[in-house]
Amino acid sequence: MKLKFKKGKIRIMQVSDPQDLQFVRPTMMRMLNKAYDTLKPDLVVLTGDNILGNHLCDARIGSKKVIHDKEGEAGAMKIAIDKIVSPIEKRKIPFAMIYGNHDDMNRLTKDEQKADMYREYKFCLGLDDEESPDVDTYNLPIYSEDGKQIKFNLWMLDSAWKDKELDKCFCMVKPQTVEWYKKKSAELKEMNGGKPVPSLMFQHIPMAETLELIEECGESDNGAVKGPENKYYKLKSLCKGELKEFPSIVTSGNGQFDAMKESGDIKAVVFGHDHPNCFEGVVDGINFIQTSCASFRCYGGRNRGVRIFDIDEKTGDYETRFYTYKDIVGGGIFNELAYIWDADGMIKQKIALIAGTVAAGAIVAGLLFQLTKT
Repeated sequence: MKLKFKKGKIRIMQVSDPQDLQFVRPTMMRMLNKAYDTLKPDLVVLTGDNILGNHLCDARIGSKKVIHDKEGEAGAMKIAIDKIVSPIEKRKIPFAMIYGNHDDMNRLTKDEQKADMYREYKFCLGLDDEESPDVDTYNLPIYSEDGKQIKFNLWMLDSAWKDKELDKCFCMVKPQTVEWYKKKSAELKEMNGGKPVPSLMFQHIPMAETLELIEECGESDNGAVKGPENKYYKLKSLCKGELKEFPSIVTSGNGQFDAMKESGDIKAVVFGHDHPNCFEGVVDGINFIQTSCASFRCYGGRNRGVRIFDIDEKTGDYETRFYTYKDIVGGGIFNELAYIWDADGMIKQKIALIAGTVAAGAIVAGLLFQLTKT
């Protein structure tokens, strides 16, 4: 299946960190379904932590283990993936994915997830570059409307995995990945008459250069967040968006940023992973974009949602906007109550909601009791 521009445009939706289980939170799914229907993407990219892979064996409520073998875990994983993917598939929207650190925290390897689960969907793209070092490291060319020329490109890079034998998680872009990117980028450049093909790069864990977008500040400064050594940081003035936690970055990029600058094809590099962070900034001429989570099961801020990229075929440029839950489903008491009830990290609000409901019920009961006496 070829990705093509339509009337000179293509729209890409990034969904990062849906990070849920087979018991998916309904409010997230309502938000995503509404986003697919109203924002009408031509491609959906799932940028990691698509499932909460290290909790697939848990009971519906609590953390008690109720699945004790690989077969059972695979069954739970398949359901969890289907909850996220089937709404896209039913709408016949092409989609692409990469893994995050949580996808791989279980008995199944990435290859097993790929072979048995994602690739069985008709509208799943990529996952097929035999030269790449990881199954979820590949590129997706976007062709002109007539399908004859590559006009834009998407890089999908693995940046997190668990070594099953060492029982250790790694968050980095492998040296082999950087070499693969340099080789593939050069091939695309040659095919394009010696000009770099304009591209977006997606990976789950933010690059270390993200830290160049923040600066040390005072604890009471507007937008300050706590970082290492009890110091405080905020976004630099030329950045836009929200910094809600100190960025969690790769342990090593292994020359990735230098390779990107040398290749000259990257318009922007786009990340997930840091659930409440949602901002944009420029480092050495390359746009860095952080997208907050879609997940309601895991921690996050009020900016849960999805990001849209509108790409122009003629100029090779893009415009991006982040849509929050409220942007997508609207305001109103029902949507607010659904948000509070389903979103983790809102324990105080849930307690207040329950207490208020109980108090209101007690008042109504008291009034009814008085009425029955008169």
